[in-house]
Amino acid sequence: MNMIRHLLLAACAGMGACAWAHPSFDVPEAKAGSYYKAVIKIGHGCDGSATRSIEVTIPEGVLGAHPMPKAGWQLKVEKAPLAKPYDSHGKTIKEDVRRVIWEGGSLPNDFYDEFVMQVKLPVEAGTLYWPVKQLCEQGEHDWREIPAAGEKSAHPAPKLTVLPNEHAGHAH
Repeated sequence: MNMIRHLLLAACAGMGACAWAHPSFDVPEAKAGSYYKAVIKIGHGCDGSATRSIEVTIPEGVLGAHPMPKAGWQLKVEKAPLAKPYDSHGKTIKEDVRRVIWEGGSLPNDFYDEFVMQVKLPVEAGTLYWPVKQLCEQGEHDWREIPAAGEKSAHPAPKLTVLPNEHAGHAH
């Protein structure tokens, strides 16, 4: 099994970056102003070591993060005051989730898993980068680099393309 992994890694190195080598979104595009099911895919651990924690930083403009619990993992959210409060179902929201942390589980290096949350996307189209910190039994990966246009990055943050939406409204 290690020989196959080494061959895949060697092939990957020859091509630049492989899609499965870093956290990414199951659906990498969504309409502006929509509710989005953010499914972050984790395809490996840290140099053979099992993943023990996934921390996702919510980009500015993304609101109302509601993470999905995972069996065997503890779930934490960190909130922070908002520069501009918003209205949600008649209630003024002055602070919101800025980081979601799944910890205490174990995702062996040879397996794949997904970490899920629902969010409300900004009404403006553009590109959002979602920094992810992956802590393992031994080591860590800090996936937060934002590549320059046309360049590859060694530890890229998962990227979501927010598409224009002429009908950005209130749909769940």
